[in-house]
Amino acid sequence: MASAAFRPRPGGPRFDFAVCADRRGPVTTDLGVPVVADHDIALLTRADLVLVLPGAQDTDEPAPGVLAALRRAQARGATVAAHCLGVFTVAATGLLDGYAATTHWQHADELATRYPRIAVHAEHLYIDQDKIVTGAGAAAGMDMYLHLIRRDHGAAHANAIARLLVVPPHRDGGQQQYVDAPVATGEDAERLAAVLTWARAHLHESPAIDTLATRALMSRRSFIRHFKAATGATPHAWLRAQRLNLAEELLETTNLTTQQIAQRTGYSSAAALRQQFTQRRGVAPRDYRRAFTHA
Repeated sequence: MASAAFRPRPGGPRFDFAVCADRRGPVTTDLGVPVVADHDIALLTRADLVLVLPGAQDTDEPAPGVLAALRRAQARGATVAAHCLGVFTVAATGLLDGYAATTHWQHADELATRYPRIAVHAEHLYIDQDKIVTGAGAAAGMDMYLHLIRRDHGAAHANAIARLLVVPPHRDGGQQQYVDAPVATGEDAERLAAVLTWARAHLHESPAIDTLATRALMSRRSFIRHFKAATGATPHAWLRAQRLNLAEELLETTNLTTQQIAQRTGYSSAAALRQQFTQRRGVAPRDYRRAFTHA
């Protein structure tokens, strides 16, 4: 999953992805499938981003050399990111002490018990604290990877990679929405997929939930239930995320004014776009564009 997200692609970021471990050779993953590590932990001395993947040993204490290498990597400015059981390895370094973190909801209590200095928030898909990023379960690992790509290389690249991998570029909501949730099947799933495609192409029209439900041939109540089961978010939250994703891409790749972008993304005014963008992305549209222009 990590190699798929960070694979070099024509026109995309120039990723140099490599696998390392405390010693070279085959390493058994949490899926029971061995992965060959071509490098030892000396690789961490020059990595810009270190992804700590879930291993097969559950939450066992990692080798001291690995912990020391992670501390040194983070101290020199590398971003350290982990999801699921990989968060336990980062927690063992002490780098998360005094910070918030997330992991798979099944292991959240154990993480909080073993590392009481960490504020564990099991409801989050991922938590970004600049140079330390943690994510929830396996699927949330992809959410975290796309977030890292979006953060460092822009929404346009993250969205393009998400489309190639057939995954959503950004999911709103927490892990609780993905536990024991019934998923639409058969004709309902096909109609829902068609509605999502139509909605993305008509964001400028600011489609109402009732309009989407009618296109899906469902009642409003049934549509909302099926929609949340399939996407993990309410229609309102999903539409908001799509608008912001498109706004990011337009800010990065065009010279459109904020008012023009607001019109293309379904906001009533430039002020409404600025308010939502600043609230959800933590930076004003103008500053977001300036950052990527300078980059």
